[in-house]
Amino acid sequence: MTYTLGIDIGTYQTKGVLVDGDGAVIAEARADHDMLVPQPGWAEHRPEQDWWGDLVTVSRAILAASGVAARDIAGLAVSAIGPCMLPVDAGGKALMNGVLYGVDTRAGAEIDELTSRIGEDVILDRCGNALTSQSVGPKILWLRRNRPEVFESATKIVSSTTYLVQRLTGECVIDHYTAANFSPLYDVDALDWTDELAGDIVALEGLPRLLWSTEIAGQITAKAAAETGLAEGTPVTCGTIDAATEAVSVGVQNPGDVMMMYGSTIFIIALAKVRIRDPRLWYAPWLFQGQHASMAGLATSGTLTHWFRDQFARELPKDGAFGALVSEANASSAGANGLIFLPYFSGERTPIHDVNAKGAFFGLNLTHTRGDMYRAVIEGIANGTNHVMQTFAEVGAPPARLLAVGGGVQNDLWLQATSDISGLNQIVSQKSTGASYGNAFLAACALGRAVPGDITEWNPVERHVRARSDPAYEKGYGLFRRLYEQTKDIAADLR
Repeated sequence: MTYTLGIDIGTYQTKGVLVDGDGAVIAEARADHDMLVPQPGWAEHRPEQDWWGDLVTVSRAILAASGVAARDIAGLAVSAIGPCMLPVDAGGKALMNGVLYGVDTRAGAEIDELTSRIGEDVILDRCGNALTSQSVGPKILWLRRNRPEVFESATKIVSSTTYLVQRLTGECVIDHYTAANFSPLYDVDALDWTDELAGDIVALEGLPRLLWSTEIAGQITAKAAAETGLAEGTPVTCGTIDAATEAVSVGVQNPGDVMMMYGSTIFIIALAKVRIRDPRLWYAPWLFQGQHASMAGLATSGTLTHWFRDQFARELPKDGAFGALVSEANASSAGANGLIFLPYFSGERTPIHDVNAKGAFFGLNLTHTRGDMYRAVIEGIANGTNHVMQTFAEVGAPPARLLAVGGGVQNDLWLQATSDISGLNQIVSQKSTGASYGNAFLAACALGRAVPGDITEWNPVERHVRARSDPAYEKGYGLFRRLYEQTKDIAADLR
């Protein structure tokens, strides 16, 4: 028997899973880390500690727990949060903390300048995406202007997965799905880097080599083997962003399939027959050549439940706090007794793309309880999610199947509120391991040991979440939309 290994670096946790040839989980391991917020609007990780250190910890823990010999692991695939921005030297050493995905809004001025200079329509046509806080190109320009000594020392500008694969194999590569987030440096029709729109950001030789996600990037080096415990020569795929492998893990494979990832952020991936052009959504070539994906994401979601617990439930033991808060929220009612919550604690990504958006509780009175407030948080996230779902419908890509995954699927209140507010049923698969499991499957595909359709046998459906109609939710969603529109100017003036 041979095995495949998948490892994923998330916003707050790294997960690894070892599976056999039939997709059965042999061993799992996890390691926690923090997201650094050195100042408002910034979000960072420490690559050496949070990315590589966690990968080493998890790989060694899996080998110890499974009893499987390293030489019997046929291949490894990794994914990580993204798109991130990280300058590295010729040896792949990080020169600063990694700048995270759209939750980091430091490059607002560069986004505005590039959009004005190039033109939003041109960027959308060539790159598939309007420039937003999710775009890596403006963050590289921010680096060049604000940390010139770091920029000049950098040999490459990479994302998180690229960093890990380079540490494992010595090869500096990036997949097309991730590269599409480097706007305005990636041409989605040519499937290649371009400097035609903004030649002053970075020289193209400073970007990684392009591959498809399941292409083999290289083999584990002797140095990486000594650190991780894995066998020298083990094949490693190019890898991708965590949300993509999360989608793969629950069976997203056909046009109309939509992944709803319940994590530190809500992230949504919808497969489509053709490229969707809309500035409110993101586009990328999918993991397999010839397929298209449209994406959306909220800036803060599960992060807000952690924030609420840490600020308003400090007396509760952490291992039981969320269960207690859900019980209190269930004692409230749909609509949280007239309380509205805006979940824009780090600006907002799709569909409003407003780096100045702010979080808010609105409608508080002396009768409101902690349970009302926690329920309002959950409903606010669900309202933001529904805004995205309505946007997909408006561009002609309504979900045919909505597949839920991520740690949040354990929160029945969150899952049910999302279905009830959106009117969409959801499918929950047996295994909710997520991106690391998707990586193990993609490693098997890369090695010719599986084909994409096999995922339904690896991870069959466990249950369905049925949408229920409630007038309180219908009214609440309308008020949610109005509250943002009527307060966004005030939010922009808050500094």
